[in-house]
Amino acid sequence: MGFVPAPARIAESGSYVSLDPELTAQLKRVLCAIEPLLPKPSLKIDWASCLAANWHRSTFAGTMQPVQSIEATRLEDLLGIDSQKQMLQDNTRQLLAGMPANHALLWGTRGTGKSSVVRALLHEHAAQGLRIIQVDKDDLVNLRAIADAVKNEPYKFIVFSDDLSFESTDASYKALKSALDGTVNALPDNLLIYVTSNRRHLVAEFASDNRGAMMVEGEVHHGEAVEEKISLAGRFGLWVAFHPFSQSLYVDVVRQWVAKLARRSEVKVEWTKEAEAAAILWSQRKGDCSGRIALQFAVDWVGRAGLARGHDA
Repeated sequence: MGFVPAPARIAESGSYVSLDPELTAQLKRVLCAIEPLLPKPSLKIDWASCLAANWHRSTFAGTMQPVQSIEATRLEDLLGIDSQKQMLQDNTRQLLAGMPANHALLWGTRGTGKSSVVRALLHEHAAQGLRIIQVDKDDLVNLRAIADAVKNEPYKFIVFSDDLSFESTDASYKALKSALDGTVNALPDNLLIYVTSNRRHLVAEFASDNRGAMMVEGEVHHGEAVEEKISLAGRFGLWVAFHPFSQSLYVDVVRQWVAKLARRSEVKVEWTKEAEAAAILWSQRKGDCSGRIALQFAVDWVGRAGLARGHDA
């Protein structure tokens, strides 16, 4: 049956039009197929009570959804990155004071606190009007819409995108590059972009990217192509590097997390040589001694200690 109804299939009765049941069923099927593509109803966010939101892009538009629960990490919880914390603290305070401030690229070793420090900044400065909008990489094409949504708000915003890695042809790569480029349609003064990445230049780099690479097919001016490829990172005014943990720093972080989790869980856990040796063995098995691994060990160590105390009782 064709979608367009024939006049004979529509019968007028009084002041209303009655559709053929078969046609009604077809229309329902069409609406059910279209509905998942439509954006969710956009709710006005009350930034006075909402500290963070996620931006979700749909087929036709995007919506801001409040974040109900935020990781409770504080700046003092993050060990071994004092200089990095200070750089980001200073830059964020400049934003809050209405002073010029830079967009920030946090790059380096996984698990060293890049994402956690941004969330900790929110806890530190929420009372001064700081708010965070988290955006996935693929949704960065909507940066302009995000900026327009908050530019008249009496708050300061960090648009935060975590764990970025691009191909230079990605639409989101080009959108972010354009937003950071100081174009005529510039970002509002109450908004900064903070991103994290394991890659210093945000894009994959290859041996052939070396200026002296030979036999590169397609590109006549190879050096210019490489400069274009890594130019996005240069548009961030603040680069904050996060380096691998030493074993001694890793142990310090483990000890702190064990103490904190033990207090939170009301479990008595003493820090001993046995615990230190177990923490080091844990990291060796993981092949990593980052802050993330330290927290994972502490969760396991305190959790098993609490379970054992419960069984003993």
